[in-house]
Amino acid sequence: MPTLESALLSHDGSCSLPTDRLLTLPESPGAALSIRAKALVFHDPQSVALIEQVERIAATDATVLIIGETGTGKELIARHVHRESGRRGPFVAVNCGAFSENLIDAELFGHEAGAFTGASQARAGWFEAANNGTLFLDEIGDLPLALQVKLLRVLQERQVTRLGSRRPTEIDVRLVAATNVDLARAVEAGRFRRDLYYRLNIALLRLPRLAERPADILALAEHFIAVYGRRMDLRGVRLGADARRALLAHDWPGNIRELENVIHYALIVNRGDEIRADSLNLHAGPAQVGAQRGVVGPDAGAAEDDPLAQLRRNLEGLFQQDRPDVFATLEREIVQAAFHFCHRNQVRTSVLLGISRNVLRSQLKRFGLLPAQLSNQGP
Repeated sequence: MPTLESALLSHDGSCSLPTDRLLTLPESPGAALSIRAKALVFHDPQSVALIEQVERIAATDATVLIIGETGTGKELIARHVHRESGRRGPFVAVNCGAFSENLIDAELFGHEAGAFTGASQARAGWFEAANNGTLFLDEIGDLPLALQVKLLRVLQERQVTRLGSRRPTEIDVRLVAATNVDLARAVEAGRFRRDLYYRLNIALLRLPRLAERPADILALAEHFIAVYGRRMDLRGVRLGADARRALLAHDWPGNIRELENVIHYALIVNRGDEIRADSLNLHAGPAQVGAQRGVVGPDAGAAEDDPLAQLRRNLEGLFQQDRPDVFATLEREIVQAAFHFCHRNQVRTSVLLGISRNVLRSQLKRFGLLPAQLSNQGP
């Protein structure tokens, strides 16, 4: 029986699967600084099933909720839903975690002149801008509760009312929302409205981690070699056998965006036409570190040195001390330990803890874990 690697690779070391299904983001000057995935291929069976589901959903007007880790390609899927829907209006993408509560209210729903300090003229919001098209709300889990109420009303009534106005505006907008946090848990924790969750969760798309769709890894690597090879005027560069094995073995905590960075770096430092494993600069993610320490699979907790069992014993000792600040202390310790475990990488820490980057950043500020110059920059 052929191994995974032999099934994915041809005899000459190139990726043998055809790249007939490729989604990419439009090129823009700021894209290089983004942590978004900028390409998706559909070779792995999970990916093939996903694109078929996406295209069935796209043909309807159903609201779509996309769930997946940072860097798995949520915006690419949202754009494909819009493209396949046949809607004549624009695709408008908004990051709900990038704005303060006051600002995102005006940006989402628009405002009239004089509605607040600095509002010198009327301005349409994102809903109006996306009329007859698709509005993509990324990181919907970061939307403040007060705005969740307004969003629910817009979805129900298909009208928006600008700040400072009493006259509603009819809209025809398809909503696609995305999150990298567990909204069901956020509902139980009181951070997300249950009625809005059910309103959004009509057509659910779950994007698997890159490591869970291994047949896409080498095809994406070949794509990024071609993209950056053109930019750097490199021709005929290919992956060596050891590099292919290393790519397939890596856990990819940063998903597709991490793979893009790895390939870009390899092309910068590599010498010759063949990329070797030592040019990839791969680092072990949390899952790999756990495996190296012997914590593998769901039965690892049954071991004698079960960390959870040790934690429970330590918690009992803290509770016996009757400390009034025990919860805040534990919260700080968890955030600090995770931050150091992920080498102070905020994206990896938020994924590890299952919270959004904005929630993590506010906790890091609160606990004094960010440098002063970063802490003063705001979210």
